[in-house]
Amino acid sequence: MVRRIVNFIHKEVRGLHEAAYLLGLFAIFSGLLALIRDRILTHSFGAGELLDVYYAAFRIPDLIFVSIASLVSVYALIPFLAEKLETSRDEGRRFLSSIFTSFSLLILGVSGLVFFLVPTFLNFFFPGLAEGALYNDLVLLTRVLLIQPILLGVSALYASVTQTYQKFILYAISPLLYNVGIIIGVIFFYPTFGILGLGYGVILGAFMHMAIQVPFIVKNKFFPRFTFAFNFAEVWRVASASIPRTIALSANQVVLLLMAAFASIMAPGSIAIFNLSFHLQSIPISIVAVSYSVAAFPTLAKLFSNGEKEKFFEQVTTAARHIIFWSLPVIALFVVLRAQIVRVILGSGEFDWDDTRLTAAALALFAISIVAQGIVMLLVRGYYASGNTRKPLVVNVVSSALAILFAYILVQLFVSVESVQMFVERLLRVEGLVGTEVLMLPLGFSIAMLINAVVLTILFQKDFRGFSRGLYRVLFQSGISAIAMGFTAYLFLNILAGLVDINTFIGIFSQGFLSGFAGIVVGVVFLKIMGNEEIDVAWRSIRRKFWKAKTIASGEEV
Repeated sequence: MVRRIVNFIHKEVRGLHEAAYLLGLFAIFSGLLALIRDRILTHSFGAGELLDVYYAAFRIPDLIFVSIASLVSVYALIPFLAEKLETSRDEGRRFLSSIFTSFSLLILGVSGLVFFLVPTFLNFFFPGLAEGALYNDLVLLTRVLLIQPILLGVSALYASVTQTYQKFILYAISPLLYNVGIIIGVIFFYPTFGILGLGYGVILGAFMHMAIQVPFIVKNKFFPRFTFAFNFAEVWRVASASIPRTIALSANQVVLLLMAAFASIMAPGSIAIFNLSFHLQSIPISIVAVSYSVAAFPTLAKLFSNGEKEKFFEQVTTAARHIIFWSLPVIALFVVLRAQIVRVILGSGEFDWDDTRLTAAALALFAISIVAQGIVMLLVRGYYASGNTRKPLVVNVVSSALAILFAYILVQLFVSVESVQMFVERLLRVEGLVGTEVLMLPLGFSIAMLINAVVLTILFQKDFRGFSRGLYRVLFQSGISAIAMGFTAYLFLNILAGLVDINTFIGIFSQGFLSGFAGIVVGVVFLKIMGNEEIDVAWRSIRRKFWKAKTIASGEEV
């Protein structure tokens, strides 16, 4: 039994759709754990100052992670590692040890310096929290969380090996263990250690995220070691190739940091509302966009390096079509069923109805950019695989700046123009609530992401002629299906409101589930009537992977 589990974890996965659906399945498991994590947090603390402190404490460590650990991310290392392995396994091992040593020295030095500067940074970025009763806890928690980027960075280094050998299951299990650690921290560590216990849980999760990959690394003799004989020119080659992506990721983290800074001077709980809604909208992105992007990247890198540009183009187009196909219906359901989703997932204990309404409204505003976020993830990886890092860098940095600018302008407009405030509150059904200005943050973020996706698509179309033409059909078909799905779900919501008790968990779950199910059925019927190809490809891939049905693959799937 144990051997079967080990063999399954270390199984090699090939094929875009099979790998994407497998990653998507594990993303669902990880998402469920993330939802359990957030429910436990909101049940225990509600959307208040303590949860604000918890989420604010992540911002500086996360910025360090993407600024330094992205230098050794799978997208940076896989092309170089593949190149070294073509020479010999010894070259691959020496390369990993060289990168491991330089990364460790860098991140330990930066984390050590930031450890002493934490109070200065927190006073600057979170003036609202700096004056609160939990400020000292914020400082201590932030310092504890500085261990996280070190562990996750080493895990990213290991992941470059596991993904090079297409061990996608190992990669997919890591986030599950990370969330398990956080849950352990909330349930077991917090009662003993207080707010620091939450940080200890995060560190435990980061350690398990790394440790799950160690057996494969050791077994294949790729475990890196400290060495002072590393090649500076080689390290700089990797770093220079990673810098554009590092800047782009850092820009995204700066956006989240400044959004949290804006929220810190709003009503208590605003940081929590922003983060909780952001986490909810991230789940479908992880299941769909991240799964396809991660599954496609190793193949895209190999195809482009081998000069097979036509197949490279087809792979990107196929992944983009399926991201759109899955994401548009999600937008419809998230917008229509937002209150039911939030109440079922987070609505217990200290998380009251006002918290639910605000989080649901923020979720709807985030959701409108789900397709855009997915397309951006894919096209950025497409550019990285082709060796072009400058374009996505410029576009991402500009869109990050726009997100901050839009958020600031919208907040000022919202608080100074009463008619704008009344319109937004009525549209999102949050009249009479305190702290509704926080809704301008996800709105600004989504507008910037939509612009980002449009610009990247135009640029990719210029570089790879015919790319956008392959998307028009699925945009139309999936868009029509999503509209029908949303309308049906809304209709059933109103019908069921008089038939179930929406003041109970069972009642509101039944209302949301049955409405969503009815919407999905109608959406699938519309797709079949329009002869949608993606739904047939999805069904064949799922059957072949999980039921081992013998099917004849289409040329597109091959």
